[in-house]
Amino acid sequence: MSKISEDQLPQTLHEAIKYFSVGDRAFEYMKCVRWPDGKPTCPRCGCDKVSFISTRKLWTCSACKTKKQFTIKVGTILEDSAISFEKWICAFWLIANAKNGISSYEIGRSLGVTQRTGWFMLQRIRLAMQNGTIVKMGGTVEVDESYIGGKARNMHYAKRKARVNGKTGGMHMTPVQGLLERHAKGSRVITKAVKTVRGSELRATSANTF
Repeated sequence: MSKISEDQLPQTLHEAIKYFSVGDRAFEYMKCVRWPDGKPTCPRCGCDKVSFISTRKLWTCSACKTKKQFTIKVGTILEDSAISFEKWICAFWLIANAKNGISSYEIGRSLGVTQRTGWFMLQRIRLAMQNGTIVKMGGTVEVDESYIGGKARNMHYAKRKARVNGKTGGMHMTPVQGLLERHAKGSRVITKAVKTVRGSELRATSANTF
């Protein structure tokens, strides 16, 4: 894999659009982002015994019994999307440099996609920025929820009366979902505040993470 040096990278959005629209530059750049060490690995088993099919721009894992194929997008926030790499890169650029935030309508107008596609990209990129990586969790992942907040018995009577509802003292706390990825090279934990601990909401949050 040819690694792109910092001097070659564009410095403005206009330069980025021109730079990544040429040849396979966007593809090569995303390979460096996906596998910084330059060694593509199977997102299912983690094996590096893979062969590259240049005509289809995908890899085949020889360790998997069915010799499953995968692309750069598999196992990342870019998965399940037909959006080109150059549009994803420009969307990252727009969101990361928007000091006051950016809407899905603005992303759609800037990239020439629909508002719905812009919203999809915005949610995925925000998740990647929160987690610090575009790679989703994989392998053995444990999920649990808890409540974060002060105990009711430690509150002033007036504050407790105004905030604490229900028979239990946890109704006023913030529900938080935690995900733990166990890995031999190092475990990873991601937490996220959720509105409720209903199964439908927890499953939706987990589906976007791994």
